[in-house]
Amino acid sequence: MNRLDLSSASPLGDAHFRDVATAHAPFRLGRLILWAVILLVAANFAWIVAHNENFGWPVVVAYFFDPTVINGLYVSLGLTVVAMAIGTVLGLVLAIARMSKDRLANSFASLFIWFFRGTPLLVQLIFWYNLSTLFPRLSISIPFGPTLASWDTNSVITPMTAAIVGLALNEAAYMAEIIRGGLLSVDRGQTETAEAFGMTRARALWRIIIPQAMRSIVPPTGNQLISMIKATSLVSVIAMADLLYSVQSIYNRTFEIIPMLLVAVIWYLLITSILNVGQSYIEAYYGRSERRNRTADKPAPVVAAVEEASH
Repeated sequence: MNRLDLSSASPLGDAHFRDVATAHAPFRLGRLILWAVILLVAANFAWIVAHNENFGWPVVVAYFFDPTVINGLYVSLGLTVVAMAIGTVLGLVLAIARMSKDRLANSFASLFIWFFRGTPLLVQLIFWYNLSTLFPRLSISIPFGPTLASWDTNSVITPMTAAIVGLALNEAAYMAEIIRGGLLSVDRGQTETAEAFGMTRARALWRIIIPQAMRSIVPPTGNQLISMIKATSLVSVIAMADLLYSVQSIYNRTFEIIPMLLVAVIWYLLITSILNVGQSYIEAYYGRSERRNRTADKPAPVVAAVEEASH
């Protein structure tokens, strides 16, 4: 007999087996009741918030597209893009140095990551903004020799430069560990194979290792980008006219504190929601090869397995 007869093997015959293709999960009344309760509570909360005059929804609508708010939004987005770009590039360099066998490079990268991850970002921003109290002038000079160039610190460290430097260096420390984790997730045999084919270590890193590591790097990097959007609100303490500082400048005149804070909250939520969608598409793009591998590794159909077992 070349095929295993499942119906004859069971005393119940064909009725003993269910068609898996048409099977469905059993109806659960408890889950339906739970969903109904949750939706009812959520609808009730939304109704209360929408009809609470203390939230000042007309003020929120009136100032949502105010030029001051929009300019602050542009500043926040610009800071995010610039600081994230600089932080990612520095983070890649630090990650490579951290994995290097060179003791000097490894020690410097470890010290940098230790310091900037171990101190609060707010403290770092205030420190950079008040750098002139420690160094009234910034200069380029030969060690223990003459000064080649010198600038007034206050003319160099403006609120903008302090915000960019503070955000970028802090982000570089976190991105270094994210990138290092992604690089470590790639099988070491990939590097050895590339070197066996005559690739240099740097070429193997750019062409082989980093593209495969992106599957592990993209999700936490997306989280860092979203965190960066929110972290830009901290630059308001150094008089940087970001989104939060802009709404603060308005409610200092109008005393509409809650409505103006709601304007900032809604804008932050809109931006992070868009970034979440973009992150999902990027993750899907870099996850294509993994999905292909899972498809190729799928076990044979049940019928084929049973047929093989019957031989």
